Formats: sequence, C-alpha cells, structure tokens
Amino acid sequence: MRRFDGKVALVTGGSSGIGRATAVAFAREGARVVIAARTAERGNAVCREIEAAGGEAAFLSTDVSSADAVEALVDSTVRRFGRLDCAFNNAGTLEAGTFRATADFTEAEFDQHLSLNLKSVWLCMKYELAQFLRQNTGGTIVNTSSVNGLGGVPHNALYATAKAGVLGLTKSAALEYASRGIRINALVAGAFRTPMLQSVFSRIAPDDPASAEASYVRQMPAGRLGAPEEAAGVVLWLSSDAASYVIGHSMIVDGGFTAPMR
Repeated sequence: MRRFDGKVALVTGGSSGIGRATAVAFAREGARVVIAARTAERGNAVCREIEAAGGEAAFLSTDVSSADAVEALVDSTVRRFGRLDCAFNNAGTLEAGTFRATADFTEAEFDQHLSLNLKSVWLCMKYELAQFLRQNTGGTIVNTSSVNGLGGVPHNALYATAKAGVLGLTKSAALEYASRGIRINALVAGAFRTPMLQSVFSRIAPDDPASAEASYVRQMPAGRLGAPEEAAGVVLWLSSDAASYVIGHSMIVDGGFTAPMR
C-alpha cells in the first residue's frame, strides 16, 4: 500500500519547481492531487504528467493572496475529491521587493511582497484548517519557508521578513491545532534548482547567470544545488504517518549551507 492511498493533497505553487515535484510525488504515492497556481498552461501540464503516470489530478487557477480565491480553492477541492487531507502551501514570488536596501522599497512593494509571500500562507491555512475541523479527521500542513527567513538578508529584507513570518505562523498554528490531530510544519528550503532561483541568478548577472550560480554553489557544503525532488521527499515525509510526532518543526533542507550558523 502506498503512503497516501485514499488521501487528497493540495499543493499551491504546484506548477513548477518544488511544488511541481511535490505534486508528482504525492500522486505517485497514491494521493489525488489539486494543483493551485496562477499559470494555467504549466499547471495543466503537471496534471497531464500525473495522469499519464496513472494518477489523478486537477488544476485550479488561484491567486493565493485573495481570501475569496483561496476559500473557493478549498471548496472546489472538496467538491471534486470529497475531502482534504494534506496541504503544501508553497506558492511564493520574488516579483517585487527584492535586491534593494530596506529604505529604498516603496510601500506598495512592501504590501505586494508580504501579501504574496506571507498573507497567502495565512489565508491558505485559514481555509484548510476550517476544512480539517469540519472533517474532524485531522490533517497535515507543510508551509514553505526559506533559509532567508532564519536571519537577515542584505538587499532582500522583505523576502526575509515574509519567510520569517511563515515560521512564526507555522509554529503558532501548530500549537493551537495539535490537539485536534492536525500537524503543521515548515520546509525551510535552501538553494534548489528551480525557475525562481534561476531568475535570481539572471538578475544578479544578466550577462552571465552561470557565473552567479557557480559562485553560489562554491558556498554550498554539498557542492551542488538541491533537486526539487529532494525537497518533495521531505514534504511527503512530514505529511506522512512516519512523522506523526513531528509538530511545529522547521525542517532545514539546504545542503548544509546554514550549518555553521545554527
């Protein structure tokens, strides 16, 4: 029997990178998967990939910074598959509020960045938790944070702030809902080979992003970037019965990058 047979998993930001890898992994392990993202073309492509492998998946175009959209996402998931068991709140962006000193950001950039990277996680938890409580059968949530949320990040203060906030939300909610059989944890992601990270290298060194990547990799004890599938394996473990006593944990998965500082 596969780990998630009979389960329904919701993955936000599931159209690429760690989200895509996790959606595929959930389906491989027997879950019916709902993929939420903004880009329909990529999201539907992941669904086709899952279905070609014999799994079951649905894509829902969703702005996770909108309460109405997130409520509709959870409601649609339950209408389609009957329940919700596992949620991976992974959607995030670096579109605004990056690569400048703290005082140089605009108020609009602050609001947009925190809405897309922090408020969105809270909204997803709000409606996922409500569904878990209605079902009264427990559930699991994994929220994506980042090593950038473990301390200060020069010229990336808003992202660091949002990802630190995700850890605070995760731990607080984990304490509140553990007695109801709901386990909430965080994936604290380091550098993984994803489109988002590749866009960072391109912005740092537009003429030679490969050199920016090579410079970053030289700082990694593992000597390489992580594969999205490696992060997905951690998410599935945190969501599985094997992690039944893991509550409110910040699981750092970074190839050793932060080991000298913690």
